Parts: sequence; C-alpha cells; structure tokens
Amino acid sequence: MCLSIPAVIVSVNGNMAEVSAGGTIFKAGLHMIENAKAGDYILLHAGFAIQKISEEEAEETLKLLKEMKDSLNSR
Repeated sequence: MCLSIPAVIVSVNGNMAEVSAGGTIFKAGLHMIENAKAGDYILLHAGFAIQKISEEEAEETLKLLKEMKDSLNSR
C-alpha cells in the first residue's frame, strides 16, 4: 500500500522544495508538478510532490489522519 501525505510548500529552489507536513520539514522533488510556489499544498510521496491539492483537501485529510491516530491511541 502506498500513502501520500498533505504538505505545504515552504520554499522552492529549482526543482526542489522544503515542505512542511505536520510541522516537520522535508525536502521534496517538484519534477511531477508545474508552477509550484510557496504556500501551495501538495501530496508528498517518497520524497516527491505528486500533485497539487487545495488547502481544504489538505485539512480534511490531516483531520482524518488525526482521527485514525487518536482512535488507535485510545485502545
């Protein structure tokens, strides 16, 4: 199973970016998306931004991931 996580682009340097996912900074390749800029939300998978998403999609996905984590921790 593959999993991508929502992240926001913090800065762009050529085909690479620093992105924030859950407050942790990662490096991400931007080779698969066009016109990436700071503030854009992306799906991060295996060190690559695989698609742009809306802020609303990112927030909803993060909310669901948190609910899953909280559910597992309450057992």
